[in-house]
Amino acid sequence: MTADDHPDGTTAGASTADHDPVPHYEIRVKGHLGSGWAAWFDGLSLTDDADGTTVIHGPLLDQAALHGLMAKLRDVGIPLISLSQIASDAPTQTHERQ
Repeated sequence: MTADDHPDGTTAGASTADHDPVPHYEIRVKGHLGSGWAAWFDGLSLTDDADGTTVIHGPLLDQAALHGLMAKLRDVGIPLISLSQIASDAPTQTHERQ
């Protein structure tokens, strides 16, 4: 056992951030993406909204994954409308016109 080891199996350098849940994001883009795009977004869900946008929703492990996804959208020319971090148990927000 080293000086950094604890009897409970944790290490001295571990922080509470290491145990935070994976953040979930809601990304709204212009236009409706077809179902063929789902695999391209690595397990995130896609929902076409009535206002002509698509909501990409789900967990992204870290900021690097978020920036990678933003780069993918940019590289193929999909216009970004909004990006929000949401509670992991929150339902996807959809807006319907009346």
